[in-house]
Amino acid sequence: MELSPEERRKIYEEEKARIEAREQLEKERGRISPEATVNLPPNVAGLLCYLGAWITGIIFFVLEQKNKWVRFHAAQSIVTFGALAVAGGIFGWIPIFGHVFSAILGITGFVLWIVLMVKAYHGERYRVPLASELAEIMVGWTFKTSDYPQPPSPPAPPEMRETPPAAAPPPTPPPPPAAADTVDKTKRRADDSFRRRRELRITGYAFAVAWSVILLVAFNFFHQYIAFYTYNAASSTWTWNSFFTNDIGLWLPILNAALVISIIGHTVMILVENNILRRAIHVITTGFGLASVITLLVVYPFDFSTSVIPNSTAAASTDLGVRIALICIAIGFGIGLMVRIIKLLVSIGRAVIKGADVN
Repeated sequence: MELSPEERRKIYEEEKARIEAREQLEKERGRISPEATVNLPPNVAGLLCYLGAWITGIIFFVLEQKNKWVRFHAAQSIVTFGALAVAGGIFGWIPIFGHVFSAILGITGFVLWIVLMVKAYHGERYRVPLASELAEIMVGWTFKTSDYPQPPSPPAPPEMRETPPAAAPPPTPPPPPAAADTVDKTKRRADDSFRRRRELRITGYAFAVAWSVILLVAFNFFHQYIAFYTYNAASSTWTWNSFFTNDIGLWLPILNAALVISIIGHTVMILVENNILRRAIHVITTGFGLASVITLLVVYPFDFSTSVIPNSTAAASTDLGVRIALICIAIGFGIGLMVRIIKLLVSIGRAVIKGADVN
């Protein structure tokens, strides 16, 4: 399809503006702020605030007295990792279950540590729920979209017309102050809404990674503790009989594969923002989840006999309930897989159509 000179000029202007805006934003994010106490680029200082958890957070919060962006990251590091350290120490004094919760907090802290360093280095102000509000109080700064460095408008490109230039249209009068203020507020709200949705997705991905790690450790090393506990009055001791049989070894490989795929996939989605990639990873993780549930239903490595649950009625009811629950979960995974495949195909189709229109 032949493009008119005006259409070619418009495409050229949009592409040049996009490139120059990106380059200018990268320069602004990487430059040394004239209002900074620490002689470091803000993105590097933000990363270092999290590198040593709450320790480097305190260091930068004390040293940096001017740049509120760096001070916010330092304060958020203090609140987030300080709270996790205190909570982990408290849980460490509780026998058995305390150690489990302490391990969960450690995994969660590790995931947050990676995410926060990556986001700070890329010039993003990722907000940890609750901790970010306390950090803003400590800094005395409520974030606004205008706090991000804004690139200047690019200069107009040279004319790219094949025909003699037409008479220049009369200049468009500037919008009245009220209209300009409304447009600016609408843009800020849209940017804030997009950023909040992105932050919520990253938080969900981080918890998905932590939950997958917990399941990986629990089923490979502690599955024998998923048991029916009984009290022996003669010896005054508690004993338990595990619900799992030795057939669990037939199910663990597919479960481990599904959990590892989930950890890798959600980690990639934390680092890369791409709609088609995200939908493809959802299809893969859902497919592996469906395979693990079907394998569990086929192998069925459970023992609900009277040797484990003394009451025969309770044992039979538990066996039936577990089978029904697994069937329902498998159906849910199957429906979810079909929906995700359709969404992936639609996204690919839209990308192809958009690319054809541009060409």
